[in-house]
Amino acid sequence: MCTSITLNTNDFYFGRNLDLEMGYGQQVVVTPRHFPFRFRREAVMERHYAMIGMATVIQDNPLYFEAVNEKGLGMAGLNFPDNAWYPPEEVEGKSNISPFELIWWLLGQCATVDEVRALLDRTHVIGIPFSEQLPLSPLHWHIADRNQSIVLECCRDGMHVHDNPVGVLTNNPPFDFHVQNLSQYMGLTALWPDNRFAPKADIRPTGRGLGAVGLPGDASPASRFIRAAFHKLNAVCEGDENSSVSQFFHILDAVAMTRGTVMVPDGRWEYTMYSCCVNADKGVYYYKTYENNQLTAVDMYHENLDGSALCLFPLVAEQQIRHEN
Repeated sequence: MCTSITLNTNDFYFGRNLDLEMGYGQQVVVTPRHFPFRFRREAVMERHYAMIGMATVIQDNPLYFEAVNEKGLGMAGLNFPDNAWYPPEEVEGKSNISPFELIWWLLGQCATVDEVRALLDRTHVIGIPFSEQLPLSPLHWHIADRNQSIVLECCRDGMHVHDNPVGVLTNNPPFDFHVQNLSQYMGLTALWPDNRFAPKADIRPTGRGLGAVGLPGDASPASRFIRAAFHKLNAVCEGDENSSVSQFFHILDAVAMTRGTVMVPDGRWEYTMYSCCVNADKGVYYYKTYENNQLTAVDMYHENLDGSALCLFPLVAEQQIRHEN
């Protein structure tokens, strides 16, 4: 499970929580413009936009969990089991792209969400796994720039591109459910609550925050969507970098999963392995891990973006503490 969000202040920010029960050797990866992306059914992409994100690198392939390109376009894949479906057949006249190639395909060529929409019209997502040892992951994708946010879902009834005015995505059910489900929580407010229950009765709040009584607190995708949307849409933030990044992580913290609170069927614990926030305008990737609360930053523009080799940054996973005495 996962949660992704967007935030606009002076700059545009895109990021997510990655919630899993095990890691995959992920690290921050900068892919420069001349790194060759090799597709299973399409020609090698020799030149493309540079990008930065979290990825597992296998056989020199950066398998991104999420990434942002140099044009400020972000994309994240989130777990979508039981609903995601990728047809095994190719479609003639379209580009046949596997799910593990989709972030390369779209972020490598598109500068805006509008360009993504146009490219998706010419794209067929095909069910080709990376290998026998690494089968297809059931995903849907959150794609956003400063001005727009969309959700891409591939199901048995076809490909769906949903407008996402909330700028939030979690997991199952499909996205249209989450938007409709927001209507169940229209009465929640960050304000001091009025007595609408019985105006003639002397009923007073017993504490602050009662305007949001009913905000779901469990870790299910539907509840995390509501909680993330409430915190994001009510967040008050200054526009500078430190304030924006700090607020972004506070929103993600509101939907983070504590190890020991969600057990998956095989007996392992699912938890928030890392949280990230990318300044999409400046190309700076901030992250923290479950074990290390201190933020670590990687700036893609400190690397040679006209190169051809991946730039790898292993995670700083051990807790970093500043000792004052």
